Amino acid sequence: MKTTPKSSQSTVFQVESPDTLLNFLLEHVKNKSRNTVKGFLSKRQVKVGSKTVTAFDYALKPGQTVTILPPADQRAPKLPFPVIYEDADLIVIDKPAGLLTVATDRERDKTAYRILTDYLAGPGKEKPLFIVHRLDRDTSGVVLFAKNQEMKEALQGDWEDLVDRRVYLAAVEGRPPEERGTVKSFLRETSTHLVYSGAPGNGAREAVTHYEVLARGTGCTLLSVALDTGRKNQIRVHMQDLGCPVLGDKKYGGRAGDMGRLGLHARELAITDPRTGKQAVYTAPAPKEFRKLFPEALG
Repeated sequence: MKTTPKSSQSTVFQVESPDTLLNFLLEHVKNKSRNTVKGFLSKRQVKVGSKTVTAFDYALKPGQTVTILPPADQRAPKLPFPVIYEDADLIVIDKPAGLLTVATDRERDKTAYRILTDYLAGPGKEKPLFIVHRLDRDTSGVVLFAKNQEMKEALQGDWEDLVDRRVYLAAVEGRPPEERGTVKSFLRETSTHLVYSGAPGNGAREAVTHYEVLARGTGCTLLSVALDTGRKNQIRVHMQDLGCPVLGDKKYGGRAGDMGRLGLHARELAITDPRTGKQAVYTAPAPKEFRKLFPEALG
């Protein structure tokens, strides 16, 4: 891997066998003197996972990531959202509600994709970033991007089989008829891009949503929602079918609600990493609007 510790771009290495930090850096950072590499540590430019480490003899374990940051005065601006995980091939973020994942005809610059591209590349430079999946503008939570073409193809080519679990928090109006249940339907889409449950057949896509009640509030309920399928607007349509539209979802039968946003958050994404064959789980904590409405369940 090419290292660029003096640019505005961070360099990420994957630990494959037990080692000490300085020895690992000396083996992986090419064309740099021992004193320069030691300087990365003393200047607090090295992270193991999310932790800044300065100790030369820090013990590394397989599966960890080691990141070399550029000097403080050359680093890219701080991101407006948390990074859940990053390595040489992937970056996973907690997208806030109100931010598009990717560009549309009406908005091309204010997107998670554009912000991340600028962040990874640094000022005045370009670096590829690839969409793997997406969330609606008003849904918050876990979104995964690929940092190279090979990873994009490995994930997208077999995405439905690689995804082991997709779990959302849904704040909905009213109360579902049961504490837990499953909604199944065939989803269709109108020419105006409204998704609805309709008859099976040509153009229809089967969708399966499982839900479980986590807490009840005044006129609303907090659900944990797990998807067997990842269809467009699937949860929003199925909650409408259940008679409990998502809070704030005026498009699918809801009222404005008390949250000030759509009551939908992608809490967990578990996938089989195509590089290792092992499961990787990425989680995003409940946003403050959810915690405020359901403090006993979410703290």
